[in-house]
Amino acid sequence: MLASLEPKGLVPFTRESFERIQQRIAKTHNEEREEEDLKPNTDFEVGKELPFTYGNLSRGMVSEPLEDVDPYYHEKKNTFIVLNKNRTIFRFNAASILCTLSPFNCIRGTTIKVLVHPLFRLFILISVLTDCIFMSLTDLPKWSPVVENTLLGIYTFEILVKLFARGIWAGSFSFLGDPWNWLDFSVTVFEIIIRYSPLSFIPMLQTARTLRILKIIPLNQGLKSLVGILICCVKKLTGVIILTLFFLSIFSLIGMGLFMGNLKHKCFRWPQENENETLHNRTGNPYYIRETENFYYLEGERYALLCGNRTDAGQCPEGYVCVKAGINPDQGFTNFDSFGWALLALFRLMTQDYPEALYHQILYASGKVYMIFFVVVSFWFSFYMASLFLGILAMAYEEEKQRVGETTKKIEPKFQKTGKELQGGNETAEAKTIQIEMKKRSPASTDTSLDVLEDATLRHKEELEKSKKICPLCWYKFAETFLIWNCSPCWLRLKEFVHKIITAPFTDLFLCICIILNVCFLALEHYPMSEQTSNLLSIGNLVFIGIFTAEMILKIIAMHPYGYFQVGWNIFDSIIVFLGLAELFIAYIEGLAGFRSFRMLRIFKLGKYWPTFQILMWSLSNSWVALKDLVLLLFTFTFFSAAFGMRLFGQNYEEFVCHIDRDCQLPRWHMHDFFHSFLNVFRIICGEWVETLWDCMEVAGQSWCISFYLMVILIGNLLVLYLFLALVSLFSSCKKVTVEENDEAKNLQLAMGRIKKEINYMLLKILCKKQNIPKKTMDRVNEVYVKEDISDHTLSELSNTQDFLKDKEKSSGTEKNTTENESQSLIPSPSVSETVPIASGESDIENLDNKEIQSKSGDGGSKEKIKQSSSSECSTVDIAISEEEMVYGHERSKHPKNGYGRASSLGQISGASKKGKICRNIRKTCCKIVENNWFKCFISLVTLLSTSTLALEDIYINQRKTVKILLEYADMIFTYIFILEMLLKWMAYGFKAYFSNSWYRLDFMVVIVFCLSLIGKTREELKPLISIKFLRPLRVLSQFERMKVVVRALIKTTLPTLNVFLVCLMIWLTFSIMGVYLFAGKFYECIDPTSGERFPSSEVMNKSQCESLLFNDSMPWENAKLNFDNVGNGFLSLLQLATFNGWITIMNSAIDSVEINMQPRFEDNIYMYYYFINFIILGVFLPLSMLISVIVDNFNKYKIKLGGSNIFITVKQRKQYSRLKKLIYEDSQRPVPRPRNKLQGFIFDLVTSQVFNVIIMVLICFQAIAMMIDTDEHSLQMYIALYWINLIFVILYTMECILKLIAFRCFYFTIAWNIFDFMVVIFSITGLCLPMTVGYYLVPPSLVKLILLSRIIHILRLGKGPKVFHNLMLPLMLSLPALLNLIFLIFLVMFIYAIFGMYNFAYVKKEAGINDVSNFETFGSSMLCLFQVAIFAGWDGMLVAIFNSKWSDCDPDKINPGTQVKGDCGNPSVGILYFVSYILISWVIIVNMYIVVVMEFLNIASKKKNRTLSEDDFRKFFQVWKRFDPDRTQYIDSSKLSDFAAALDPPLFMAKPNKGQLIALDLPMAVGDRIHCLDILLAFTKRVMSQDVRMEKVLSEIESGFLLANPFKIICEPITTTLKRKQEAVSATIIQRAYKNYRLRRNDKNTSDIHKIDGDRDVPARKEGAYFDKAKEKSPIQSQI
Repeated sequence: MLASLEPKGLVPFTRESFERIQQRIAKTHNEEREEEDLKPNTDFEVGKELPFTYGNLSRGMVSEPLEDVDPYYHEKKNTFIVLNKNRTIFRFNAASILCTLSPFNCIRGTTIKVLVHPLFRLFILISVLTDCIFMSLTDLPKWSPVVENTLLGIYTFEILVKLFARGIWAGSFSFLGDPWNWLDFSVTVFEIIIRYSPLSFIPMLQTARTLRILKIIPLNQGLKSLVGILICCVKKLTGVIILTLFFLSIFSLIGMGLFMGNLKHKCFRWPQENENETLHNRTGNPYYIRETENFYYLEGERYALLCGNRTDAGQCPEGYVCVKAGINPDQGFTNFDSFGWALLALFRLMTQDYPEALYHQILYASGKVYMIFFVVVSFWFSFYMASLFLGILAMAYEEEKQRVGETTKKIEPKFQKTGKELQGGNETAEAKTIQIEMKKRSPASTDTSLDVLEDATLRHKEELEKSKKICPLCWYKFAETFLIWNCSPCWLRLKEFVHKIITAPFTDLFLCICIILNVCFLALEHYPMSEQTSNLLSIGNLVFIGIFTAEMILKIIAMHPYGYFQVGWNIFDSIIVFLGLAELFIAYIEGLAGFRSFRMLRIFKLGKYWPTFQILMWSLSNSWVALKDLVLLLFTFTFFSAAFGMRLFGQNYEEFVCHIDRDCQLPRWHMHDFFHSFLNVFRIICGEWVETLWDCMEVAGQSWCISFYLMVILIGNLLVLYLFLALVSLFSSCKKVTVEENDEAKNLQLAMGRIKKEINYMLLKILCKKQNIPKKTMDRVNEVYVKEDISDHTLSELSNTQDFLKDKEKSSGTEKNTTENESQSLIPSPSVSETVPIASGESDIENLDNKEIQSKSGDGGSKEKIKQSSSSECSTVDIAISEEEMVYGHERSKHPKNGYGRASSLGQISGASKKGKICRNIRKTCCKIVENNWFKCFISLVTLLSTSTLALEDIYINQRKTVKILLEYADMIFTYIFILEMLLKWMAYGFKAYFSNSWYRLDFMVVIVFCLSLIGKTREELKPLISIKFLRPLRVLSQFERMKVVVRALIKTTLPTLNVFLVCLMIWLTFSIMGVYLFAGKFYECIDPTSGERFPSSEVMNKSQCESLLFNDSMPWENAKLNFDNVGNGFLSLLQLATFNGWITIMNSAIDSVEINMQPRFEDNIYMYYYFINFIILGVFLPLSMLISVIVDNFNKYKIKLGGSNIFITVKQRKQYSRLKKLIYEDSQRPVPRPRNKLQGFIFDLVTSQVFNVIIMVLICFQAIAMMIDTDEHSLQMYIALYWINLIFVILYTMECILKLIAFRCFYFTIAWNIFDFMVVIFSITGLCLPMTVGYYLVPPSLVKLILLSRIIHILRLGKGPKVFHNLMLPLMLSLPALLNLIFLIFLVMFIYAIFGMYNFAYVKKEAGINDVSNFETFGSSMLCLFQVAIFAGWDGMLVAIFNSKWSDCDPDKINPGTQVKGDCGNPSVGILYFVSYILISWVIIVNMYIVVVMEFLNIASKKKNRTLSEDDFRKFFQVWKRFDPDRTQYIDSSKLSDFAAALDPPLFMAKPNKGQLIALDLPMAVGDRIHCLDILLAFTKRVMSQDVRMEKVLSEIESGFLLANPFKIICEPITTTLKRKQEAVSATIIQRAYKNYRLRRNDKNTSDIHKIDGDRDVPARKEGAYFDKAKEKSPIQSQI
């Protein structure tokens, strides 16, 4: 039978429907009915399409009111829906409120039809886009007012249509119920007023029109939904935002106390006696500000040199003194003189924008010791806040992802059922059609329902066929006729022959080699290039074009055109061929030379043979589909911000440009036109905002500029972070994707396998002749190599480049342990008699995947792992089998042992001989020594001492002769100690065991370093060997387990990213080659040596004119330090772009470039900005997402392998981790007993009350607020007022301390927080009194303020401050052990690089990023430099200084006082390797630090969401219980149960009102209506874990654990339960009501009064009775009662 085709549930909305809805709503309001809460169905949201289960829409249902299909709105709301032709749902309120027409009014009906029509929305969207184009224009055409008035009329018409269709106010679906309509109405009203009013308005109202751009969001349902999701994210970020503001305020106040007024200290030249002439600037700086002409300026600097009065601060040159005068640096905007400016400076440090400049300014003015402040702020604070934001956003994204997944799971069964119904209907329709044709019936006689059925059931099939056949049918006939070549037999034989050639494995190998060679040829482009090289590259280009063309032709012949162009890679290859051929004809046409940039597309031909690349491309395409709305929203916001900034500040930049430029010309970064405004907004989103903010505040004022920049920074970063997390999540899903390998990749693997097989066969054949290896073994190895391939299936897999050891391990079926041995040594059990515990030490770095084969239990299994044949010469003891031998033991046992297979021993002798016994005893003794804990501690101490002594070898070591001699003797002693240790381990373990361990090999390398450094001191020509001493600290890695665990984990998480890293490198290679084509040789410029500036292009046009301007016999035609003259320089420039260091300089050179040998002109090539924008998006953002997704994926895999514990902590730290959790959650302090004295008892109750705690918190906040009003140059009255305020706070805190001392007595000092408060009071009083005795100059005036401010840490105290702060601090505290391990490693890396920098860059000329503060002269200064580089700040300036290697830039013969080293030149190649390697290593460590915190945050969130109970939840339960049962009776009154349940933390938490839920728990009650603690805990646990299979086990464990902890349980026999007590109350209510009714019948004159009383009491009784009945039905216990 045919299914009914009438759309299910679609009912016209009539007057009867309207009346029924109103009656139902009225009935719902009048009667209190207990029913399940309905929620809106996501399938029927506004803007979504009606599900196909409702069938096709008839014409009568389109654009007509229908009853709401959503049960939520149908039952509870007065709404109806309207569907358009696209089945889009529109929902309207039916109620007539505030000028809302009836749903059946003809005017409203007409406007509804207009509103829901798809063309109406399209028309509005086109209007908005047109308006956006006009808003982006600076110079409008003459006819623009006509268009603007037309657009204004369209917007007004749209508002009128919405007002009539939706009503002014009738509910959430009316006009005013949508916030977007409010925005639209306000903008339209503002525009009408501004346009047609004669009054002049402020610029803000005039820029209100730009808000029209945001109208794109409600016109796109995806954007609108996404904005709602982001608003929910912002709500979840509220706690993080508050915590961020709290820390920003605290650090700002600390900065004010430390640095207030310091940035005004400058070097001032004090006039000498009889000096009347005007003093001028020493350096002739062209940019100096004329505060006074007596300040000292460094060469090329705009602001005067800062100085300080401390010994470690900046010092003035001779003849200058340090005075406080003038304005602050950076146009006066960088300072700590008030709270506002300090807050801006701290916000700048938090966002890491140009922090190195602020570092240098503060360190020059205050001293290097204050670097601690910047380390805490820049490293800890910014890192922690970023981790919190990432954690919250990641949690929100995962929740949204799960919600969508659950919705999809609910929808899929419905659609599957519908699909089956449609399939059945389709078959029935086909059978019916056949019957009709057979009987030759007329079409008119068919039933109407059959047509409807055919339309409904065949629609999916037709759409599928249409999607497969995009083109019309005639094109397919044309293709079959002309594009499938099956002509003659000769042609078919030729086709078959060509097909064999083109599909041969070695053909693909040849093509792959050609592609690689072509890439190498592309990378050989450079400037300047000789004619021979140019000709070679041109010929190579022709050859490769010919090869690729021949490949395309042969494939077309073999596959015929139709089959050839069905493959995507073939289409890509044909495009490359056509572009290459076109280049040959048009490359020499002027203006089209850049056409050759398309050559770099040939690089991506490698993707055809690279599965990882294919997976990434597949993931990118999927991510674009999934994230197109997010990308569109980000672009919309950027466009809006650019237009808004241009309208708001554009005129100011034109009027006040002289404030920021001495020549009154617009700078590079401004907002006068839309293009520059867009670039400025893009730069802000990239994190570079403070320099452009200074210019903006100069021309437009502080309030508007700061507000605009904050809006762009906060919203832009929110969108970027959310997009980043979405990309990471999508790329992580690639591990589940299996992309089918194409024929080319398979052929390449087959060809490589054949080559490997032949090579190995030949090698083994030669070895067979020499060593007579059995043939079976050789064949077995051959088979292993044949099975090897180079495929890589997932993003997170490491490419299969290991030797066949790893493959053999996998094939043997050995499983890896989930937890690793702490020591990972192969020491046999002590129970094995007469054996030496030969250990292989910790696990190898190279063989991290090998099984741990050490058994600590010492059972028989460990005895079996002893191999007698691997002993050393003088040993008769057994040596533990190695990991490799364990893996292959089962194979080696099949073959006879030959001489060549023995271990690396000196020989075998009989164990019974006397010599053997002596050697055995010696080895036993050596083994006991090296395994002794004291010996290990001694070696560790010596390692630390030898490492720390390197820090003393700075440029001043020659001036400290005694220290130098001591260090030389220390080096000798350290060397001998380590050599002795190595010899002992050789004797104890043997050579094979020693050198099979990676950590021991590292120790051996360090010993070699020690020896070479000693040898280097003996001869002058060997002195360079001394510089390798920087490798000595590597020994620390092998001596400390924490370091080994971290290194091992980093390798596990980082090495598998090799494939993805190569893909990212290929993307960078593409951009580098493109940069060479675009900018090679164009960064040269003619420099004026006197001023250091570039000559204007009007004076010098090209290189020839520049060469005629010789100054001091020097050539002023210079190239930029960073350029694109070759691929290597291009990579370095791209790295600076990726780290946003020096990228502005590189972009400026590119934008000003003209042609080769031409003088650059200001912004002559301005549209080259698109190259850099594309690189930041495609070369930085996307690859970063790919790499981090793989690291996160491997992090989770390794974490699961270790049993879910943190991968960066040791076994001991895991135990400490659980202790730390207990310490955080439980109140470690013992309760203080209440004193018996009445006065003391009263004070005790006072100071322990919550009110007192709140008062203290308020005082602390007021004290911080009082500090905020302080400024640098305040008046005397303000100084006196602040002094008295501080005095009052000191008195109040002293009173608090005295009260607590009286109340707590001797117990006061048992609480750490009280000791802290006591010390604050003592130091505050001392700080107030000390200046009166020793003077105000010796004691900083801010000392007392900072001491008092330290009490603000109480706000973060557990149980005292806001709970949200505790929840946000928890992930950091729990991840602290892992973070400390990672910090130790990054400190070691910094130490090694600091020593290397001291050896190589100590005497580099001081310029750019190397100055008196940041240099490599001493260890402290080197660490300062490396800290900057670790946060990617300022390394470009240091590299520029190291690039000075020519005579024109440095002096190689300069004499450095106190040393024999000559010259101040750098080494560019060493500098590049130095900084690039350090940046990569530190980036990997810091990324893992972020991952640790974010994963800990997600772990905590997932536990809360899963409602699983842990030990921490029970601990919190008893903490709350202590507050309600202070006397420890184990009982509480039933009246307190509701408050107790509301005071618990989730998941045990029960929000009020909760009495009904508590009654339903049926808790036993003892005499006095008391309830026992254990009964409450069991009931709450059962409620939470009702769906968990482990519930019974957990309940029994809780009960047994409670009885063990409380053996003296107070047992009171329960007399009733909460449910019975409620039954009694309900029964009493029913009896009272019956009695009252009886009285009503007896007393008629008091009927009305009694009825009124009865009604008041009857309603709550009925409600409670209904809830009780429902609870009774649900509870199995209640059913038994």
